[in-house]
Amino acid sequence: MGGADRSERKRNQAASQARLKAAGITPKRSGLSGTPLVLTIVAVVVIAAIVVGVVVTMKNKAAEAAGPAPNYPVSRAGAVITAGQAAAPVTVDIYEDYLCPYCERLESTYKDQITTALNAGQIKVNYHAISILDNASKPAGYSTRAANAAICAADAGIFPAYHAALYADQPAEGSAGFSVQQLSDKGTALGAPASFGQCVAAQGDTNLIEQATNTAAATPALQSNGQFGTPTVAIGGRKIDVNDSQWLQNALKS
Repeated sequence: MGGADRSERKRNQAASQARLKAAGITPKRSGLSGTPLVLTIVAVVVIAAIVVGVVVTMKNKAAEAAGPAPNYPVSRAGAVITAGQAAAPVTVDIYEDYLCPYCERLESTYKDQITTALNAGQIKVNYHAISILDNASKPAGYSTRAANAAICAADAGIFPAYHAALYADQPAEGSAGFSVQQLSDKGTALGAPASFGQCVAAQGDTNLIEQATNTAAATPALQSNGQFGTPTVAIGGRKIDVNDSQWLQNALKS
């Protein structure tokens, strides 16, 4: 760089510093030779803006991954928990056992679609608490224990979240499953009142669950080749093939 260029550069820097000083800003230099602090500040601000943008994007993606938030009423009659508006044009009946791995698969595959349709008032869903896999836990009885807890969750106003939690952390067949205390703790973590734990401990709907299981198993319309299993999904009282990935969309069109 020639002497004239260096002189011109110095004059420009002096003029810039004079303007900063006039504005009440004392210019300093960073650790980078010849780099005014103001440029360093600008760089830091740009980096901070990028970090904030990344954080916001990550939060938005996390919200999308969590799926739509449930926004529908829940009621309970006996061992049947009804989600959605009573006047919804389509009624879906889901017979499920909380130890059933295929029920978990149904939940994970269609949860968002079902929640969206419930929020929009397009369907109502009757969740039937079934306990056909009681003997698949050791000791026996987890299916009934979890079904009791789900009914208590409906009474406590936390059913959508609790229903999802039972499947998200589903125990394996052959295991002991969650104890009464663990099932109670899950509800407490979701904001359930103290009465929820008392309800779970009482296991007061065991007879209703047994009756509902026997009734469903004896209903021909819910059977395949004379056998009843879970999950079973019926629309308008008629069992549908849940292997058809369009079953819910088809029901909404009917």
